[in-house]
This record gives sequence, structure tokens and C-alpha cells, in this order.
Amino acid sequence: MIPRYSRPEMVSVWDAQTRYKIWFEIEAHACDALAEIGVIPKESAANIWAKAGHVTFDTARIDEIERVTKHDVIAFLTHLGEFIGPDSRFVHQGMTSSDVLDTCLSVQLKRAADLLIADVDALLAALKRRALEHKMTPVIGRSHGIHAEPVTFGLKLAQAFAEFSRCRERLASAQKEIAVCAISGAVGTFANIDPRVEAHVALKLGLAVEPVSTQVIPRDRHAMFFATLGVAASCVERLAIEIRHMQRTEVLEAEEFFSEGQKGSSAMPHKRNPVLTENLTGLARLVRGMALPAMENVALWHERDISHSSVERMIGPDATVTLDFALARLTGVIDKLIVYPENMRRNLDRLGGLIHSQRVLLALTQKGVSREDSYSYVQRNAMPVWRGEGDFLTLLKADKDVKAKLSDAEIEELFDLGYHLKHVDTIFERVFGAD
Repeated sequence: MIPRYSRPEMVSVWDAQTRYKIWFEIEAHACDALAEIGVIPKESAANIWAKAGHVTFDTARIDEIERVTKHDVIAFLTHLGEFIGPDSRFVHQGMTSSDVLDTCLSVQLKRAADLLIADVDALLAALKRRALEHKMTPVIGRSHGIHAEPVTFGLKLAQAFAEFSRCRERLASAQKEIAVCAISGAVGTFANIDPRVEAHVALKLGLAVEPVSTQVIPRDRHAMFFATLGVAASCVERLAIEIRHMQRTEVLEAEEFFSEGQKGSSAMPHKRNPVLTENLTGLARLVRGMALPAMENVALWHERDISHSSVERMIGPDATVTLDFALARLTGVIDKLIVYPENMRRNLDRLGGLIHSQRVLLALTQKGVSREDSYSYVQRNAMPVWRGEGDFLTLLKADKDVKAKLSDAEIEELFDLGYHLKHVDTIFERVFGAD
């Protein structure tokens, strides 16, 4: 994490104080359950909360202890004992480090998912507003980067809305899958701790119980979580690249907002570069790159090893913080995006009517011409237009084979832009509902 691409609320999920507070809550809730079933005195459980429930943990002191113990959880427990006193002997009864570490990670990833889902909701709101605004703003659709047939800019944004709606569903599903608790002791057998302790801690932390945890929560859950982040990042990049292409000088159908005093280039004062969406492309690469190590973490040795640990200490904060920032940035881009309908219309007309070629092809087949011959008639009139030798409509009207089947009026009717947009309402209703 670096401040340039971080937002405070998500950063705080991964702050050391947050982590130690969650660790303490796991231990203290476990003590409550142990007291309830008669393993430790109830007054000791109450004392643990009273002595340490509201303290600010000394991270420097924990680090100092860890330099000796070479073990982060033991260092924390030692520091905790400095607050609690004799009753600290009841903390961590029958538990293993992974019970604390894995359950804490589940809490953090669940909280991170809450923020990411809220980010997507904000993006969806911006996309819907701009999609409705440009529902019927015609723009050329492109395949292979080449002019194809007309769409609307609203449809482009509606497609993005549908895509991020699916992202939201995946995030919610991934959050549910990762939000599990494991307090099952060494190798996960509950030999030294009652399963009721796990159930109590899970309830208090808003988690489900991991059915079988070995000594760690199975990492397929984490793999799915980070893969979901990677897919969301790819959706961010798809929309960012669309905007980057539309901002190209020779296209200029839309562009990022350029604020007063902003400068695009240190050398060329005229530049207005798509820096935000280019940045989003880079951030998406980072988030996607963290999905593969999460998948490689699934295959641990026997009941556990710690080959996953160093990976998760990095990708947990980095992936969630980066995606949080990217989603917020994309929302700002969409919200302030400058749209140029007149340039869109100019680009629609740039190829002299070639965008209507399919309608002519189909009309000829309806008049009894074979598809192969229809294609040949249309293509031989289209190719000169590509070379700048006339316009498509005029050439078609002069073609004897086309004229033998279609009148001038019939040919002209095939060049109606509105024909291509007649089902926009249907698509919008599918995406946004009847409202």
C-alpha cells in the first residue's frame, strides 16, 4: 500500500491497531465461552475484558517482544499479559495461532468486502445516471476497432452497469464464503477446546463456523475471494480502456474532465491526456496479479504449513486497498465524463454510409438475391468508399444489379439511423427494470 493509491477507511481495516483489537476480541470472546462451560472462572473472563478491552496496544512493544520470540501471536499474548496480569494464563486456552490469525483475516476481508460493495454501489449509481442521460445518443459501434453499426452511448454505459451489477453479486458471494471462523485448536480436532467456543466466537464476530478447518481455514475460500477481486479489476479496466479509446484525438467522443489549472504534459502545454483511466488500467493489472498467488496458496502441506502466510500479509491489504481506490476513481471519471455527441455523430457519418451495409445486404436477400450475390453487390460498392471514392448511397443507386431489385426510395430508407436504435428501450428495461 502506498498513500497515492489508498483511501483511509480501507487502510484502517489493515491497520496494526485494528488487527490487534480483532485478535483480542477473538481471545476474549473465547474466554467468555470457556467460562460459560466451566473451563475457566467467570470472574477471570470478565477481568480480561476489563483490563484490556479498551487499551491501545503498543505496537512498538509487540515488535520488541517478537524480535526475541520470532512469533507474532506469542508476542501479542505476552504484551496482553502485561495488561491483564495473572488471569492472562486463561487466554488462548486450547487454541493455536491459526485460530487467531485466520479468524482475524476473515473479519478483515469481510469488512473490506463491505467497503468494496459500497464502492460498486456508488459506481452503479453514476453509470445509471449517465446511461439514462445518453440513452439515445447515437455513437458508432466498433468491432476489431473498426466502424461496425450504430449503438448509443447510453447502451455502452448500460452494458457497464450490468457488468458491475454482476461484480456486486460476486463480491457478496465471495464475502459470504470468506466470512468463517476457525477456533478448533492444533490440526483442527478440537482436542483441547470445545466446539461451542468456536460457535460463540463466530456468533460474536458475525461469522459462520468453518465445518472442517484442519489447522487452518481452507484456502480455496481465499482463492475465490481474490479471484473475485481480480474479475472486478478486469471490469474496471474494460471500461477504462473504452474511455481511453474514445478520448483519442482522432476520435474524441468523450474525455476525462480536465480541471482548472490541470496540466497534461511537462513539455506540451496543449495536452489533455486520459491519465486517470490509464492509471486504472495499471491498478487493474496489480489486483489481477494478486489472484494467482491466492490460488497457489490452496495447496498446503497436510493439515497446514505457513507458505500462504507471507502472501496473504501482502495481498490482503494491497488487493483490497487498490481495488477500493480504483472503483472510487472510476466512479469519479464516469460522474464527470465529458461527452461530445456532435463528434459521435460526425464519426457515424465518417465512412459515407457504410455502417448501413448489412441492411442493404438483407434487403437484397429479401428480394430474392442469393446471400453470396447480395454480399458481392454490397461489398463492391463499399470498397471504393473505403478508398475515399464517393459515398455509399450514391454508388448503390448507380449499381445496375442493386437497382434491379431496389428502388431509390427503398435504398434511402435503408440508411435510417433510427432503425438501429429501435430496441434500446427493451435493452434498458432488461438492465434497469421497468422504471
